[in-house]
Amino acid sequence: MQTSGVGRWLVTGGAGYVGGHVVTALHAAGVEVVVVDDLSTGRADRVPRGVRLVRGRLDDPVVLDHALSGVTGVVHLAAQTSAPASVTDPLLHWRANVGDLIGLLAAMAAHRVSRLVASSSAAVYGDAPGVPTPRAFGEGHPRHPLSPYGATKLAGERLLADLAPTGLDSVSLRYFNVAGALSSVLADGKPGGLPPAVLRACVTGQPVTVHGTDHATPDGTAVRDYVHAADVADAHVAAVAGLSHGRRGPAVYNVGTGVGSSVLEVLACARVATGVPVRWVAGPRRSGDPSWAVADVSAIARDLGWRGSRDLSDCLASAWSASRSASTRQPLLQPT
Repeated sequence: MQTSGVGRWLVTGGAGYVGGHVVTALHAAGVEVVVVDDLSTGRADRVPRGVRLVRGRLDDPVVLDHALSGVTGVVHLAAQTSAPASVTDPLLHWRANVGDLIGLLAAMAAHRVSRLVASSSAAVYGDAPGVPTPRAFGEGHPRHPLSPYGATKLAGERLLADLAPTGLDSVSLRYFNVAGALSSVLADGKPGGLPPAVLRACVTGQPVTVHGTDHATPDGTAVRDYVHAADVADAHVAAVAGLSHGRRGPAVYNVGTGVGSSVLEVLACARVATGVPVRWVAGPRRSGDPSWAVADVSAIARDLGWRGSRDLSDCLASAWSASRSASTRQPLLQPT
């Protein structure tokens, strides 16, 4: 994909888990990058040498004005990302995922920046109402979020579509379940998510709680589409290149593999990747969790030429290797 002549791009949340992979991929592709991150969950050492880091919050107009100077486009990743947590604290997620987006868009308009790649989520879909046999979700699939998190992401997509007549060209990328890591520095240190929980269990010997064993799936556990963080990063590079070379928005694309894996299948795959058996116990379903979510990725392959090259085994093996690094072992693998 052609990344020459794309100008300077601002990446919000570029010191986070996904953000670190995205910034690394953009930088490797020759794109000039500026990062803004408050480092509340991010790490400054995830930002490659030579990339400017502006430390601050997106609700600070002074920070945005400084970060957007000389920028030709924005990759917006900063967000609250936990569906279960959004059920208990929806206001936090609406303020971060919609309020901060509005502030960013206003600042972009003031700086005449009209290109945006935004992180969205498969959480906009919810379950598949009225579909007796699950199938991959295409971008036109009905959207019925089961959590405030999913609702905030859908609201963001609608906001970007409303702004298209004003001259904003946007690409929203609906991530499915991101996992894996290119290095120990870029590893996912957050306690949430099944792969990190499984890897902690491999170290601690504590059982993994399986949230729901009565889903309408082959083995009764929830099915997800796991996509490697490096592939997600490459999807952002493709979107930046597309917007920089004439592709108009708004556009929305799934970012996944098209392959679903149940919780029990993830546990079995983790045993192969780590050599450690994983014990588990059954727990209740969590509010906001769908039973099944797998991506149809034909649209992004057709329009942007992107397709993931890594599978679940790659996700778990790379995450295990990163978590076993001496420099990150304790912070990544502490029991929660």
